[in-house]
Amino acid sequence: MKERAIYPDLLKHSKKKQVTVITGMRRVGKSTAVKYVLQHLDHRNYLYLDCERIEIRVLLNHPNYEDLKTELELMGLDFSKPALIALDEIQLVENLPSVIKYLYDTYDVKFIVTGSSSYYMKNQFSESLAGRKRIFEMYPLSFSEFLRFKDAKVPDFGKYAWQTFNKAWYNKFKDLYAEYIRYGGFPEVVLEEEAIDKVELLKDIVNSYIELDVKLLSDYSVSEDLYKLVKVLAARAGNKVDYTKISSVTGINRQKIAAYIQLLEYTYFIYQATPFTKNIDKEISQQTKLYFADTGVLNILAGEQLSSGQVFENAIAVQLKSQGTIQYYQKKTGQEIDFIFNGDTALEVKETPLQQDKQTVEQRASAIDIHQYFVIGRNLANSGFSDFIWGGNIY
Repeated sequence: MKERAIYPDLLKHSKKKQVTVITGMRRVGKSTAVKYVLQHLDHRNYLYLDCERIEIRVLLNHPNYEDLKTELELMGLDFSKPALIALDEIQLVENLPSVIKYLYDTYDVKFIVTGSSSYYMKNQFSESLAGRKRIFEMYPLSFSEFLRFKDAKVPDFGKYAWQTFNKAWYNKFKDLYAEYIRYGGFPEVVLEEEAIDKVELLKDIVNSYIELDVKLLSDYSVSEDLYKLVKVLAARAGNKVDYTKISSVTGINRQKIAAYIQLLEYTYFIYQATPFTKNIDKEISQQTKLYFADTGVLNILAGEQLSSGQVFENAIAVQLKSQGTIQYYQKKTGQEIDFIFNGDTALEVKETPLQQDKQTVEQRASAIDIHQYFVIGRNLANSGFSDFIWGGNIY
């Protein structure tokens, strides 16, 4: 089993009484993470229950919690000593938070749970378990994780994170970074060897997301509308969200588009970058920029409609999002900074960066009182300018 960067934290938290909550998009590796933790427990008194199975949902919807306890005992769990229950995709069982609360408060039971909806996990689920849980978010593989999945031999990945252009590192991994941008970071896609099989897996991920997650997590019955919308959004990745234009192209009304986009964000399919401003009212009123959570999925949906520069910018958004918050800055004149990272770092993304790009981001960052700034690039210019961070070092 390939190890993820999040695993040590999950193992450490598995020894605490608090509920361990793992949330993220479908097929990003949540179930694998749970099974990894179970393999490394110092006892075998646990149960793994998949809430996508109808018999498990029926079991967990039992109205009498003591009768449910008896059912779990018959499945092999011993409540007379410390026990652990792992539950996959808990948002599919409406009454589950109260079940967890009862067993958590009444018996010495540790819970590890997963879910695909950030809204449910952070709001409805959290309200029932205030102070009793910690949330871990899982994303597609970072580039350093990608390299580990490819069995790259690097003695110290951390040494190269966020470092300026290093020719040896670039030459060694530029082809793998191109693959990472093309096919994204879903673990099963990364491990697949043939390009045609990677593409088929990505198509299946998109289909299963719309046909399973969306239908189970919402009351939307017409998946064709949502598929049409995500295709249109993919062609506009990195641009501001203009509901009027999108409505005109798709034929879907503005209110439904807004609801769909909210659902896409809640289920980790897309990210939205808000405008950077010191004025909260302006931040709320201005349009957000939209990025897809995985460039493999983006490429499948957008086809040939995006430039390589747009895909690269989306890749950087993905790499940044797993490490903090992303915003963008734009003046009324149109001058902008691609990303404001964690509120204090200005980042300009250029496929082939030049010296003038560094000067530009420095001037624009200084104007808004931001004193840390970098250019992020993918290719080395003929001029030899190398004072930038290579995209393969963002992790």
